[in-house]
Amino acid sequence: MYSESSTLEEAEKELEGFSAKWSKKYPHVVKSWETNWEAFTAFFKYLLEIRRVMYTINIIESVNSKFRKATAGRRVFPTEEFLLKCLYMAATELKRKWTKIKDWPHIYSQIVILFEDRL
Repeated sequence: MYSESSTLEEAEKELEGFSAKWSKKYPHVVKSWETNWEAFTAFFKYLLEIRRVMYTINIIESVNSKFRKATAGRRVFPTEEFLLKCLYMAATELKRKWTKIKDWPHIYSQIVILFEDRL
């Protein structure tokens, strides 16, 4: 269930619709969503802008995907240095992509406030 609900209340209404539609066909899935609802909705405590960054840029998945694409066409690399250069170029492209996040300075300042002990 993918949702761009801007509030927890909207997400809860969507869950109700999801449950009504699918509970007979997939009771275990619906029960799992309902049982784990607090864990699924923990991100609602953050601003919408921060949530968008959270669920649109999963950094680990993004890096792994980019590295797989960079190395997919080659089964053998002539040298270890060549492999490292390919991965470096892929990482450089990712950095460019991530710096294009709309309103990043504002979002980053909010992240610094929320996670000051980690940054």
